[in-house]
Amino acid sequence: MPIVHIVLFEFKPTASHVQVEDACKRMLALSEKCLHPTTQQRYVKSYGGGRDTSPEGLQGGFSHGFVSEFQNQGDRKYYLEKDPAHLEFTLSLKDIIQNARVVDFEPGKF
Repeated sequence: MPIVHIVLFEFKPTASHVQVEDACKRMLALSEKCLHPTTQQRYVKSYGGGRDTSPEGLQGGFSHGFVSEFQNQGDRKYYLEKDPAHLEFTLSLKDIIQNARVVDFEPGKF
């Protein structure tokens, strides 16, 4: 069953616009850089995201959101724990991310 992976970022007040923009571009580029270890093909089914535009005022400091989809739990596990492109990206954020939230779900499963 597919898994939807949602990531929200709250950037540190000291993060410059250039740093935030660069991080967002690199986050979106993961869809092309993350390759399955066996097939060497892209395995993230979809990827998108950007700056929050909600008028509701419920962001709680989170300014950017990203959504990706994985075919199965094994692909998500590889992405989170072993994919070198994702792990390198995650480490690169340590000086500019103040807070992050992640929610995963299987569509229609309650």
